[in-house]
Formats: sequence, structure tokens, C-alpha cells
Amino acid sequence: MSSKKQKLDQGLPHSPEPHNGPAPYSATQSVMDIDVGPVNGASPAAANGAAAAAAPVSAGEASLGRHLARRLVQVGVGDVFAVPGDFNLTLLDHLIAEPGLRLVGCCNELNAGYAADGYARARGVGACAVTFTVGGLSVLNAIAGAYSENLPVICIAGGPNSNDYGTNRILHHTIGVPDFSQELRCFQTVTCHQIDTAIATALRESKPVYLSISCNLPGIPHPTFTRDPVPFFLAPRMSNKMGLEAAVEATVQFLNKAVKPVLVGGPKLRVAKAQKAFVDLVDASGYAYAIMPSAKGLVPETHPHFLGTYWGPIFNDYSSVGYSFLLKKDKAIIVQPDRVIVGNGPAFGCVMMKEYLSELAKRVKKNTTAYENYKRIFVPEGKLLQCEANELLRVNVLFKHIQKMITGDNAVIAETGDSWFNCQKLKLPEGCGYEFQMQYGSIGWSVGALLGYAQGTNDKRVIACIGDGSFQVTAQDVSTMLRCGQNSIIFLINNGGYTIEVEIHDGPYNVIKNWNYTGLVDAIHNGEGKCWTAKVKCEEELTAAIETALGEKKDSLCFIEVIAHKDDTSKELLEWGSRVSAANSRLPNPQ
Repeated sequence: MSSKKQKLDQGLPHSPEPHNGPAPYSATQSVMDIDVGPVNGASPAAANGAAAAAAPVSAGEASLGRHLARRLVQVGVGDVFAVPGDFNLTLLDHLIAEPGLRLVGCCNELNAGYAADGYARARGVGACAVTFTVGGLSVLNAIAGAYSENLPVICIAGGPNSNDYGTNRILHHTIGVPDFSQELRCFQTVTCHQIDTAIATALRESKPVYLSISCNLPGIPHPTFTRDPVPFFLAPRMSNKMGLEAAVEATVQFLNKAVKPVLVGGPKLRVAKAQKAFVDLVDASGYAYAIMPSAKGLVPETHPHFLGTYWGPIFNDYSSVGYSFLLKKDKAIIVQPDRVIVGNGPAFGCVMMKEYLSELAKRVKKNTTAYENYKRIFVPEGKLLQCEANELLRVNVLFKHIQKMITGDNAVIAETGDSWFNCQKLKLPEGCGYEFQMQYGSIGWSVGALLGYAQGTNDKRVIACIGDGSFQVTAQDVSTMLRCGQNSIIFLINNGGYTIEVEIHDGPYNVIKNWNYTGLVDAIHNGEGKCWTAKVKCEEELTAAIETALGEKKDSLCFIEVIAHKDDTSKELLEWGSRVSAANSRLPNPQ
């Protein structure tokens, strides 16, 4: 892993924590057994070794709030997704005053958190700002999702006046008790005490961090804030050389005895920044390779040895299809960001994935047997049935046309639901980005994530596939996309309910109130900004809509509502739903 230099200084001196709540400038940081470094993507300055330029600060501007703003710019954050509240207003003033930092006002805290998640996927680090408790607890779901997906998101919350700590006063935005620590306790797996420590932790651990800053502190000056930033070095984690050698030797012996070895890439490739090392190993070994669903987009799908998606090797209930596709551990080598397990043992700690894969590529014997067998038994996908004139549009026909329209200049965002499965079948062109939230699976994530991802990438037009039920959760921030002048394309699949939940366990609660979705977006547009909407019911209308979105309206936010039958789902969802249902329905173990 390449080293990363950050310009981070000492921050405010730490002060003791009051007895009834957190310190007014406290932070929480994640502690996880994972590799160092921000996620891979369009590299911000912080990720490629050069700190972003921050404007000089005069003595009059040398405040805590401005210090935080400078730090965000220096680590690569150009946009902060925020919802104002009385406890964070003065802090927002200082963020706005920083050149190079843009405040993006969101409609609610959940979407602000989702947007910071999407931004971190595109740029390597994201940030959001909310108010005390009512904002912090609202954004918590999005921060938990970022945690599960190993994304460095800096969550900043305005807190009560520092003089109120320890007074037994009851403040608004609390649950009516004189304890201001409820919000902090909800983020409690992560705890440190200074701004710079928290930001460095987010980058080093690739996890979210939480900062709480009392509402009367952003304007507080401190002499250290006027100085040039003290250089701070984020030391890379290196493998233990003896452990690395032992792990590679054990792996080579294990693999060279295998008849048809296959590689399966997972989502921790991003955390370990080992995508290239993985592809180099494919080239050196001649192995066929597949990806887990949550790793789609991390390695090329245009390589001749690419097999497709393999559901199963990470051991949660969703990706293993209700625990039905688990691997035999004695036949597998499990490579984590900093640990390797060969078969049922031995296990080698302090072995970095990137170094391990690179060394393995130099020593493993070439074996193309699995790929040759795959070629012999491969059966190309059948052709879709032709639609009759004005026939109700089928979802598989929709994705046939999405497949045709995507290029390396696009990125695809897939919402939780049947879009998971339909988008997994897309064959991504070289350079095409892809994101979805497999581990956490929070419906509605894609709207905020689309906002943040599009804001964080300047060279791709983002295409999002969102179900109607999910869209109803977070629809408001289409407004923010328009304010930011984004030109994403949203396919809203209107099939009348929570289709993914229908296939797990059906009931009347899975049917939702139908909206006039194009009418809603037109109302949000309200003549301000560039926006175009279309409602399509057949293939002919879809073709015309895509042509318009890619041509005449290429600079506009395009919203295409697709009317589909409520039972029109992918065959993969049908099978997946039945197996997850079986896993959920297991009887209690009497022991």
C-alpha cells in the first residue's frame, strides 16, 4: 500500500469530560480489524499523497470552526451535506466561509448521511453536518450503513452550549433528562477527543467518525490555528515479512495441488486497495475469477477469464442466499485485508492483502483448467422474447436497454430490492462505476447516495435504478440534485410495492399508495433548474425516453418512471427470496 501524507495539526487541547455528558468538542472513532486507507475511487488529494490547498487564515479567522473547515478541504472533502439546526448554525457559518468547501443543504439528515456515503464512494472521504440529537439520531442509520460498507464518513453534529454541561439543565432536542450524552452513546463504538485524531482515524480505518462541537465553540480562537499545518504522516500498515513469506509459501503449496482453482473477489478489495493486485494475480495464474455481489465494479468485467457473480462466499444471510451457498472452508483460502487463512488452518496475521496478492502472483503456477472447463460448458444467455406493439413493459426489457446505454463514462447506482439482481446482470464496460449497499441493505439509500456520488464525480453521468417503495422513503432530495445542477438519470420502477419483501414474506403491508412520481418530480422542479420527466409503459416509449435523455436532455436531471406489473420480478429474486424466507423461518433451537 502506498503511503499517504496528510497535513493535520494538534487540534484543540483535550479537556476533561463532564460527569453528565460528552466533552463539548468530542468525537467518536471506529475501531475495527481492517486495513488502512480510504476507499478507492476518484482520488481526493488526501488519498494520493498531496494535501489539498487551504486558504491562509488570518488571526481574526483562526477559530475552531475554520480549523475544522480547513482540515476537511485538506483531506479531500469539497462538499459537506448538511441540515441546519439551532445548535450547528454558527458552525455552518465557518464551513461556508472556507474557500474550496461547498455546503450542500439536504432535505433531511438521513439523506445527508446517505449523500456523504455516496460521496465517499466517489472521492474517498465524505462529510455531513447535523444538529444535536434530533439530527444526530436521524443520521445514525446512514452512518451505520457507511460503517458496514467500510466508508470514511465524517459526521459533524452541533452540540449544546459548553456552559450547559454539568448543570442538570433540561434542554430542547433531548428526551427530557439532563443528560446530553444520548447521541454520543449511539455512536459509542468510536471514541477519541480531537478533530485531527478523528479525521485521521476515518482515513486510516476506512470507517465513519463522529464529531460533536458545542454551539458556542466554532468561533473560539486558538493560537495553533494561525500556524501552517504541522505535517502529519499517516503511516501505511506493512506486512510482517516472516508472516508474509509463510502465508505465501503455504498458499502456493495449497494452490499448486488444486485441480481447478478459482478466484473470487470480495468487497474488502476496496478497503485494502488491492484491485490491481487481484487482476495481476488473475493474469499470472490463469485462474478463472468471479466476484461477490458486493464487489461488482471493483475489478474489470471485460477480462476474458471473468465468470460473473458468485453468491455465497461472504458468510451473511443475504449474499449466501439464506446460508445455502456456503463454501467448504477446507477447500478455500480466505484473504482478509490483514489476515490470511489457508484451508482449516493455519492462519497468518499482519499480512496485508495487497502485498500478499502481489507476492503470490510471482510464485503461483499457471493453471487455466477451471477457465477451460467453463468455456466448454458455457451457454450464452437466451434472447428475450420480443415485445408486442404497446405491450406492457417488462423489467427484463428495461434492463436490456439500460445495458445498451451504459458506457465507461457512466456509473450505476442500484437500490435495495429487485434492482440488486437486475443490475448484477449488467455487463459493465471498462471504467463504468457501480455501487450498491449489499451488507446494510437500507431501502431508500440510493437517492441520497446518488446525490453524493454525482456531486463527488465530475467525469461520469450516474444512472440510478430505484424501486417505488424505496423512492418514497427519501424522495425529497431530488430537490437537492436540482439545486446542484446534476444531470443523473433515474429509472423509477413503479410496480406498486415492496417487491423484495413480497418474495420473502407477502402481506398487505407490502402494498404502498401509488404516487404520480413524474408529477411529484415536476412539482419539486417548479421551473428551477434543468429537469425532464417521462412516464413509460411500453418498449416504444422507453426507447424514445432514453434517446431524449442521452440527447436533447443530456445536461438535465432525467427522471423516467417505468410502469411494471407487480409480479414482474427477476428469477434470481424469486429464488433468493424463498431461501432467505426459509432462513428467517427456522424454528428456535431447543438448546
